[in-house]
Amino acid sequence: MSKPISWLPGGLLLGAAFLLAVALVKPIGVSTQFVIADAMVWDLVSPDVITTDPDSKSGYASSNAYLNKSGGKYAKNAANPLNYSFVFVIAMAAGAFLSSRLGGDRPAGHEVHMPEVWQDRFGADPTKRAVASVLAGFIVLYGARLAGGCTSGHMMSGMMQTSVSGYLFALGLFATAIPLAIILYRKV
Repeated sequence: MSKPISWLPGGLLLGAAFLLAVALVKPIGVSTQFVIADAMVWDLVSPDVITTDPDSKSGYASSNAYLNKSGGKYAKNAANPLNYSFVFVIAMAAGAFLSSRLGGDRPAGHEVHMPEVWQDRFGADPTKRAVASVLAGFIVLYGARLAGGCTSGHMMSGMMQTSVSGYLFALGLFATAIPLAIILYRKV
C-alpha cells in the first residue's frame, strides 16, 4: 500500500463544496432523501399516498403526515424526484463508486482490506465488519431522522451558516463519538 493521502486537501475541497452549495443553491443535507426514496417506493405500491392538491403550498398532498408537512413539500419531492437534492445524493453515490474504481492502491482480486485498528480489536472476519457497518449506518440514519436532519445538514451546513443548533449538534456528536471510540478501540 502506498502512503495515505493527507486529510488536508480533501478537507479543503469538502469545505469549498459546502461553501459553494450554500452560497449558490442551498445548504447540503442528505438524510431526507432516504425519506423521499421510501415515499417514491410507497407511492408505487400505493398510488393514493401522494396526490395533487391545488390548495397546498407545493401543489401536492399526502395521507402521511410527515410527507404532508411544509405544505406537502416532501410529497412533491417524492412525486417529482428529479430535483437538486435527490440528484445530489445519486451523484454522491456515483462519485463514491468512481472514486473506489480510480483511487490509489487496492488489494488484488477478492482480498478485503480492513483497517488494522479494526482487525486488532475485532478480528479479520469481513462478515463481522459488514454487519457492524450496516448496523452503525442504520443507527446513524435513524438518529439523523429523529433529530430532523443528518450530520451534513446539522453540523457542516449548520455551522457554516453560524447556526447555534449546528454547533450544539457538533458538540453532542463529538461528546458521544470520542468516548465510544475510546471504549470500542481500547487496548485489550
